[in-house]
Amino acid sequence: MKRTSIAIMSSILLFASCKEATPEKKSETTMTDNPLLTEWNTPHGVPPFDQIKSSDYLPAFEILLKENQDEITAITENTEAPTFQNTIEALEFSGAYLKRLQRIFYVVNGANTDDTLKAAAKEISPALAAHSDFINLNAKLYERVKTVYDQKENLNLSEEEKRLLEETHKQFVRAGISLKGEPQERLREINKRLAKLSGDFSEHLLDETNAFEYHTKDKKDLGNLPANLVDLAKAEAKKHGHEDGYSFTLQRPSINPFLQSSPNREARQKLFDGYAMRANNDNENDNKAILSEMAALRLEKAKLLGYESHAAYILSDNMAETPEAVYGFMDKLWPSALAMAKSEREALAKKMASEGVKGDFRGSDWRYYVEKVRKERYNFDEEETRPYFEVNAVRDGVFALAKELFGLEFKEMNNVPKWHEDQQVFEVLEADGKHLGIIYMDFFARPSKRGGAWMNALRSQKNVDGMVTPIVTNNFNYPAPTADSPSLLSFTEAETLFHEFGHALHGLFSNVKYESLSGTNVPRDFVEFPSQVMENWMSEPQVLRMFAKHYKTGEVIPDAMIQKMKAANSFNGGFATVEYMAAAYLDMAWHSKTEDIPTDVNAFEKEAMNKLGLIDEIIPRYRSTYFGHIFSSPVGYSAGYYSYLWSEVLDADAFQAFKDTGNLFDPATAKRYRTMLSMGGSQSGMDLYKTFRGAEPEIQPLLKKKGFVE
Repeated sequence: MKRTSIAIMSSILLFASCKEATPEKKSETTMTDNPLLTEWNTPHGVPPFDQIKSSDYLPAFEILLKENQDEITAITENTEAPTFQNTIEALEFSGAYLKRLQRIFYVVNGANTDDTLKAAAKEISPALAAHSDFINLNAKLYERVKTVYDQKENLNLSEEEKRLLEETHKQFVRAGISLKGEPQERLREINKRLAKLSGDFSEHLLDETNAFEYHTKDKKDLGNLPANLVDLAKAEAKKHGHEDGYSFTLQRPSINPFLQSSPNREARQKLFDGYAMRANNDNENDNKAILSEMAALRLEKAKLLGYESHAAYILSDNMAETPEAVYGFMDKLWPSALAMAKSEREALAKKMASEGVKGDFRGSDWRYYVEKVRKERYNFDEEETRPYFEVNAVRDGVFALAKELFGLEFKEMNNVPKWHEDQQVFEVLEADGKHLGIIYMDFFARPSKRGGAWMNALRSQKNVDGMVTPIVTNNFNYPAPTADSPSLLSFTEAETLFHEFGHALHGLFSNVKYESLSGTNVPRDFVEFPSQVMENWMSEPQVLRMFAKHYKTGEVIPDAMIQKMKAANSFNGGFATVEYMAAAYLDMAWHSKTEDIPTDVNAFEKEAMNKLGLIDEIIPRYRSTYFGHIFSSPVGYSAGYYSYLWSEVLDADAFQAFKDTGNLFDPATAKRYRTMLSMGGSQSGMDLYKTFRGAEPEIQPLLKKKGFVE
């Protein structure tokens, strides 16, 4: 990766001067033996993960933070009149190596952390928050930016240059540049504190998740658990020091199949409670005080910036614009979803009673009886489908879909360094063989990886002094293969691979000039749209036949099984929507507060759910103490978890554009869709969408998709 053209001095001199300028933090690591501070002679410039040690990150941050400060100072001390080039572009191009380092660190810390990385994160996060304030609250820098901004109508800028200027100016305004004296100092304190608290929240959640184990020697407790997951439970028991038996954890590939399969009701309850009470046990990993303080600090910050609530602040820069718009949108869907979930509960409770089970139907019973009702109503057993969704076959399925839609080819690279041996790396090629980018795929759950599934950019696309192509990652928590069994996925897990691959395509297709406007650098309630569109193809029989093949026999998934699966998957849709929406409402409840953030977290959460009429048998997909989407970073998805549902309106309407052509792979529609994604954040999300679709999205396709209307 080359330095940008505005670098202040050569990297060698700059690294040396930075080390000398901070003698109190002088590191034993030098430029020549820290791979994070050098050019990389690797295929396509991928990070040299085989050379990077966890101990390299902190000294690299010390050096590169100082380098970026020097770059900013050079901009502010420039005696020439401010111009778009010497101020806006100079700021855009500054800190190239620091940005590179940040991306690598947070990718690895999320996917394969260790004690050294955890300790480094505790120092790095507050330091980065302070550094961000050094830039965004820099009066001299803003004075130059505003001078250029005030002249924007006379500068003859391209549309993308105008967008960069507007976004740069807005960045300072939203950061609080207008604050002076004590209010600004308080803002800086809040930003540093939020950075520390969010890091603590994440660490507590990971430690609490890893601390739980349910061990049993009775194979009857496993019920009809698939053979590959039985093998995985045996292997897990060995990891925990047991000579025999089966162990289950709170990782989704472990707990969810157990809840679906185990006839042991009390064991199901134990795992259900373990998951539902994570970081909520009044121990050293408890997150209640942390998240309450975070919510209070966010509110205080919002008020300092002139907003009524944190939600009002966040949403003012999103497509939704206001908390009222978010509530109004969700309130249209909630009654239908809740009614469907109640109907599902009645069917499940009836089934349990028919088996002679005494007592009330509970949340820990839900998944177990869903499988029974599906089998009874639709003659469908999800475990029969798993052999058709071997993880590599599903991967090949998304690759095949990308080829059908966009002509892409994927070439596995076995000569590149990885952060974990399980990773797979692919070069992405255009139909004509031209290099488009690199994708890392990290499929399997492990204690060093945070939960869930996500996409990262290891390198974002830009085109300033020549095209810099993107490097993206997809990360999952699938059950790992064992010596006797491959990794076999449920339909939902396979759908997740399509989802995250949609994010990857958003990054790979980027074709803009400026890095800060590339790829997934778009409003939060637009970013989930490209990922959820991909899920629509996943369930289409035409697509399933492309990749869903029995891992032993090679048999293509039978049409009869597809039909049964589609019918069965329509049952329990109320549950899926309600548990998600309950979490979205919970997020808004925390962040729409205008005063008096509660300290009794559980009481507040209960009150918020009671207000919705949420039934006892369903809890929010994420309860407050493990709601990493909104509390594991200083901002994250806070006041933005609704965006998955918001994006579903876009994705259902967009997929309808393909269906209307009569060809799910219609080349003209696919070309327009790719063009929309290639624009990144260089235009507003709604403007991009209207250019693609010709109008704002309709909600009717989503209502039909969810079964709320005929």
